Amino acid sequence: VQLVESGGGLVQPGGSLRLSCAASGNIFSINAMNWYRQAPGKERELVAGITSGGITNYADAVKGRFTISRDNTKNTTYLEMSSLKPVDTAVYYCNAAIRVRVTGDLYDYWGQGTQVTVSS
Repeated sequence: VQLVESGGGLVQPGGSLRLSCAASGNIFSINAMNWYRQAPGKERELVAGITSGGITNYADAVKGRFTISRDNTKNTTYLEMSSLKPVDTAVYYCNAAIRVRVTGDLYDYWGQGTQVTVSS
C-alpha cells in the first residue's frame, strides 16, 4: 500500500493551496484519513481528519480556513487550505488506517510528505 501526496508549493500569505493524497495497492477498505504537519523544530501535529463516513475534525489553528474531504471511489483525500499564513509553513503528511485484502489486517500508513511554504 502507498500513499502519495501532491499539491504542495510556495504561496503568498492569504493564498490558497489544495493538497491531494491518493492511496493505492492491496486495499480492502480505508477507515480514517488524516493530514498532519511538521514545521522545522516542532513536533508533528494533527491538522484535520475525516472518517469513512465523512465526519471531520480540525485543529483549532486551522478551523474555518482548511477543509478536508475524501473521494472513496478514488481512495483519495484532499485538504483545501485558504487564508494561508506563514505559520502554516510545514511539511504536510497524509495518514490513513487501511485494511488490506486477504488477511483483513488494519495498518497505519503514511505518505512521504509535501512541503507547503507560505511566504511573501
